[in-house]
Amino acid sequence: MFTGLIREFATVISYQNSVLTLKANYKPNIGDSIAVNGVCLTVISIGNQTFSVELSNETRGVMAVENLKGRVHIEPAMKLDERLEGHIVQGHVDCVGVIESIHKNQNATDFYITYPKEFAPYIAPKGSIAIDGVSLTINEVNDARFRLTIIPHTFSQTLFGEYKVGTHVNIETDMFARYIYHMIHAKKSLSWDDVDHMMARY
Repeated sequence: MFTGLIREFATVISYQNSVLTLKANYKPNIGDSIAVNGVCLTVISIGNQTFSVELSNETRGVMAVENLKGRVHIEPAMKLDERLEGHIVQGHVDCVGVIESIHKNQNATDFYITYPKEFAPYIAPKGSIAIDGVSLTINEVNDARFRLTIIPHTFSQTLFGEYKVGTHVNIETDMFARYIYHMIHAKKSLSWDDVDHMMARY
């Protein structure tokens, strides 16, 4: 589990044969979970100020792989004794969105992001969402796009300051929205086995 609060940027050293190597101040241990642009990955090796993670075919199929270059967001898995300041993020990306437009809004910046329509049931005004691992609040939903308002601190401390129109981003919808939707639309009552199956899917 993660909180959606980006701890630092890492620099991509290489990405080949499904193995991503990053340089960062953070020093993980082999086997640790770490979110890279919002994707939960496992550390498989450690070098001098670097560490490597491996991406499965399933993972590569739902994320913006083309962004694995330059700087990326990283967040270590949360500890149980830490404060939860963002929202509960699993690191299980649902789909890729596209930044449709960017507009200055007084002291903040509005980002309009389009997304596949099948994920609309999980996206609600004032609901939570993670974009490239950043915990954010949805301000407006219209057809197959939503609006985020990014404050100056978030703009400067995340990759939002570098995003352009047309940039692809990883989207993780709110975990509770997914569960509630499945519970309402289930044709039978949920068992704990059903819940475990849902969690495995996401």
